[in-house]
Amino acid sequence: MNSDAHSPLSRRAVIVWACAALFYIVAVTGRTSFGVAGITAIDRFEVDAARIAVFTAVQLAVYSTAQMPVGLLIDRFGPRRVLVTGAFIMAIGQLILGLTTSYGVAIGARILIGAGDASAFLSVMRLIPNWIPPRKTPIFTQLTAGLGQLGQFLSAVPFLAVLSTQGWTPAFVGLGAVGVLVALAAGLAVADAPASAQPKKPAPHPPFSATLRTVLSHPVCWQAFFIHYSGMMLQVVFTLLWGVPLMSLGMGLSNGQVGLALSLNTAANIMAVPLMGIISQRMGYSRDIAVLVLAGTLGASWMIFLAPEQPRGFAAAIILNVLMGSLCLSSNFGFDSVRSRVPREIVATGTGLGNMGGFISAMVAAQMVGVLLDASSNGAQYQWQDFRVAWVAPLAIWGVGMAGIVLTRVWTKRWEKRSGNTTRVRVVDQSPETK
Repeated sequence: MNSDAHSPLSRRAVIVWACAALFYIVAVTGRTSFGVAGITAIDRFEVDAARIAVFTAVQLAVYSTAQMPVGLLIDRFGPRRVLVTGAFIMAIGQLILGLTTSYGVAIGARILIGAGDASAFLSVMRLIPNWIPPRKTPIFTQLTAGLGQLGQFLSAVPFLAVLSTQGWTPAFVGLGAVGVLVALAAGLAVADAPASAQPKKPAPHPPFSATLRTVLSHPVCWQAFFIHYSGMMLQVVFTLLWGVPLMSLGMGLSNGQVGLALSLNTAANIMAVPLMGIISQRMGYSRDIAVLVLAGTLGASWMIFLAPEQPRGFAAAIILNVLMGSLCLSSNFGFDSVRSRVPREIVATGTGLGNMGGFISAMVAAQMVGVLLDASSNGAQYQWQDFRVAWVAPLAIWGVGMAGIVLTRVWTKRWEKRSGNTTRVRVVDQSPETK
């Protein structure tokens, strides 16, 4: 295990991380592909908006509920095995989705996609502390999240182009084929840890129940949950399902304008990576305060965007996408706290609990948007006013998450006082920092 804060970053470490991150990029592509295919899916499966929203809700439900079980498996069996298995499961789901015209079978395919997707981010997060020097881990955490959003670009531009020109089946079957290739590459290139760090006699693993009790009773893990919840939820609802309909039907933007807006969302996400990594490094225990400011700015931006009774123009869509793409990276700050302040042997499970936050909230919010859209439009084509009504649900759910950050901050302080823990762990060098 790489415990020297000042040890060099090896070429082998970069290769392992890059191969694992490649799977995460493909996973995000599959996750966001339905966001650009939602309108096409309404015609293909002959269903309304509420039932189309079930695709995203089901996938997010599976993805979210699988986080802690997958984390337990990673902590027990290692990230490589879980990552490769998840890549194959996700690829099979994409292939089925591309070939079926049955609504029920397609829902089953999205279940497989969600289950496979659940292994991607957690596996990379578990590999990072094993391979990357501690001083650089916050940057690689943000870099992973930022590069993962290339998947959003791939779904918004090349995938959408294939979907528009060649149709549903070539687009989704192509995603499945890429998933198979990535699974094979990960199986060959990824290792759980450097050979020099592998113990000759592995320590016995604690029972799953003991790991769960530790994670579920740890306030830092729950703080990570609400940090991810507040920082990520609006971005997930927008990119996974309702962003394209809002911009195309609600605002009247063309496919080219929609694709450009989503591409700039991704570009802003990637460009903000170094800054967000530095903020996470420097803020340390006060990361939650940074999230309150950044996620608060994002929520306020949405309120301003939706305020007028007439739809805003293309420039407003660009500004909103740039803000979402950059500010949503604050959702990853909680993972740095988990990695630095939770026992290493349960990091994947703790990260899994944190990662559930943004996707559970997005699952509920995405479904509520569909229900409110249908209620507001009364069967007619969706208009700007319908989206204004529907987006009340995500904003209300976002507000609950912001309150959760404040409450878990208080809980963490009380927990540390009771346990006698008078040190903070600095992510920048993994050395204790006194209060």
